[in-house]
Amino acid sequence: MAKALFERTRVSRNDALLFVAKVTVALLLSCLGGILALTGGWFGTPVGVLLLAAMYTHMVELQHQCLHHSAFRRSSLHRPVGFLLGLPLLSAYSHYRVQHLQHHKYLGTTDDSEFFGFDTRAPLTWGALLRGTLSPTRLFQVAADVLKSCRGTWIYTMGQIADRARRQVITEYRLFALWGLGAAALSVVGYRHAVLVLWVLPLLLSIPIHFLLELPEHVLCDNESTDVLRNTRTISGSWFSQWFTNGNNFHVEHHASMVVPINRLQERHPVAKEYAVHVEDSYVTFYAKIIREANRNRGQRPALKSTVE
Repeated sequence: MAKALFERTRVSRNDALLFVAKVTVALLLSCLGGILALTGGWFGTPVGVLLLAAMYTHMVELQHQCLHHSAFRRSSLHRPVGFLLGLPLLSAYSHYRVQHLQHHKYLGTTDDSEFFGFDTRAPLTWGALLRGTLSPTRLFQVAADVLKSCRGTWIYTMGQIADRARRQVITEYRLFALWGLGAAALSVVGYRHAVLVLWVLPLLLSIPIHFLLELPEHVLCDNESTDVLRNTRTISGSWFSQWFTNGNNFHVEHHASMVVPINRLQERHPVAKEYAVHVEDSYVTFYAKIIREANRNRGQRPALKSTVE
C-alpha cells in the first residue's frame, strides 16, 4: 500500500490551470497589500506590509513547485515564472533548483545541503531558532552571490553544476543587481517611502515567516536515514496552511515523488499518515513539540550552519 506514495503523475491541464489561479490570487493579494501599504495610514500601512511579506513568502512556495517542473505542461515556462515568483525575496530560481534537487537526491546523507541552510542534525536550541528566524547571513549571502555574478566569478561550491545551469544562475543574480539598482534609483528620485513599504520591509519580515514555514520539513526526524518515511514530516494542516504553504505541509508525499503536482499530494496523505513516522495534525502541535525540544536542549550548541559560499 505504501507504494502508492511513490507513483509518478504527469501534470494535467487542470493542474496547470490551478497553478495559474494560485499565482493570480497571490498577485491580487499583493496588489491589495501594496495599496494598503501606500495609503493605509498608521493602521493600514503595517497591515499592508505584513500582507506583502506573507504573499512574497507564498510566492517562494509557488516557486518551489516550478523547481520540480510540476506546475506547467510545458517545461520551458518554469524558469521565467519561477524567477519572477522569487524576485521579491531574492530567491534565485536556478540556484535554488540545483541545490534543492541535490537536497532531494541526498536527503539522509552527509551530502545533503538544503537551500534553507538549517542543520537538522545538531541539537535544536533556542539560540538556533533565534538565528534561524532572523537569518542574519541570508541577505549577505545573496549580496555576495550578486557581486560574484557581476564579476563573472560565481561558482557552485555544494557539488557539481552544469555549465548551462551556472550561466543561468549568473544571469539571474545579475538581474537581481538591476532590481536593486532600480530600487536605489527610485529612492533617490523621491520614492523612498514606496520602496521601503513595498519591498524592503516585506523582504525583512519574510525571513522569519519563511523560516517557520520550512522548519517542519525535516527537523526532529531521523536524519541518518534515507527512508523518506522516517526522515521527513507530513502535516495534515488546515485549508489555510495547505494553501499558504502550497501543499508543502504534505512533505513526505512530496519527497516520495517530487514530480507529482503539489495540488495532487493531498490524495496521498492518508497513506502517508499510515506509514510515516513523523505525522502532525497541525502546525500548532508541531511548534509545541519544537518548544519542548528547545527547552530540553538549553545550553547546547546551536543548530544553524553557514550558507556562505
